[in-house]
Amino acid sequence: MKHAILLAACAFALAACGDKPQTLRSGNRPDTSPSQGTGVAAFQAGTWKAGDKAAWEQQMKVRAAGQNDYVKVN
Repeated sequence: MKHAILLAACAFALAACGDKPQTLRSGNRPDTSPSQGTGVAAFQAGTWKAGDKAAWEQQMKVRAAGQNDYVKVN
């Protein structure tokens, strides 16, 4: 019985050694501007097109205004 408990404790202790390192995915490019987009059409909202910084900023203003609780109150 003691051996089973010791074996279980060792197994739990070694389980933490198997964690994979958490790194950025290869598709995530933090060195590019958010207005450049992802290249996936499903993520494009409104009139914004990838690479159009002015349209990106306008879309962000519209989105922020839609989430403003002070504007929602009558």
